[in-house]
Amino acid sequence: MVAGRSGRVIRTESTTEIPVHLLFRDGPGPAPARPRPAVAGSRRGAGEQPWLRRPAVEASRSPVPRVDPQLAERPARVLPGGAGVLAGMCGAAGCVATSWWAGVLPSAVTVALGLPAHAGAAGLGPAQWAAYAAAGALGLFGFGGLARGRAGRAWVLGLFGRYRGTVRRTGLLWVNPLLLRRRVDVRLRHWRSEPMQAADRGGVALRAVVLVVWRVRDTARATLGVEDHERYVRECVEAALLRVRVEAPGEPSGTAGTAQDALTRLVAADAGPVGIEVFAVRPVRVEYAPEVAAAIHRRLIAELDARQRASALTSVVDSVEDTVTRLTLRGLVDLDDYERKVLVKDLTVAFCAGRGETEP
Repeated sequence: MVAGRSGRVIRTESTTEIPVHLLFRDGPGPAPARPRPAVAGSRRGAGEQPWLRRPAVEASRSPVPRVDPQLAERPARVLPGGAGVLAGMCGAAGCVATSWWAGVLPSAVTVALGLPAHAGAAGLGPAQWAAYAAAGALGLFGFGGLARGRAGRAWVLGLFGRYRGTVRRTGLLWVNPLLLRRRVDVRLRHWRSEPMQAADRGGVALRAVVLVVWRVRDTARATLGVEDHERYVRECVEAALLRVRVEAPGEPSGTAGTAQDALTRLVAADAGPVGIEVFAVRPVRVEYAPEVAAAIHRRLIAELDARQRASALTSVVDSVEDTVTRLTLRGLVDLDDYERKVLVKDLTVAFCAGRGETEP
């Protein structure tokens, strides 16, 4: 029955279009689809149709930098330094033994080492050269892989462009000499910036010097995820200063903590994905930019002069009022309105002149 009804609709000034057949339904049917949320509003003036205002779309947040999720710090495989020393000494001993075997070891060295004279055929053959190569390679790998690990330093190891691990151990270590080593400072560091562009709550240009306390948390991402992590931190701080309003010189320090927290939160959010942990970003010196410093200085002087003038005028008016009131209450003078005005004028001039003479 519903399909056979006409498609006429009812329209009013306070409702949207309603199909007529929905008002005379024979029985319950499937629930209609929920309309999209909208707000009905009316325009000014009589006889105009209402218009629909769609809900505002929330502003999209700035994208967070992304790094390869598989690029994360992991410990590298290293050996104690004693193993490298032992391998190097074995290689050196192999070279000496091969020279004695080939009969090319000097007699003085043979006597010093207590070796018997070799009675075999003298000369270097393929076997001797192979022994030299094996002993030399063992010695080079043993002594060439020795490294000294220091506290607060780490090595990022790579092989043919592939990340192989990070070494944070200290002391004498043996690291594969074929691996490329990149030294990274993982200590707590602080950086004092040069004057950077900033703005106060009124949009006036400022120059701010900030102190950044940070450290490298993930050496793999800080070294391989970004070209230069120190420069990246500096640029993040510079970008944050342009988005956060800094307290202007001479203003009460009520918003200093708010600006510091906002700067720290923004820089930490930008530097976190590349393995850098930011603890604090503190503005340590804020001054007006050179192009607006003179104008701001004149404005501050004018405001200070206006406050001093207002304070002086208030003091004069209070003194005149107190003088006239005392004279009248004690009955020393009996003044009408005209005489009262003249007295107030004379006292005001006298007090202002006396105050002007006492001012330095």
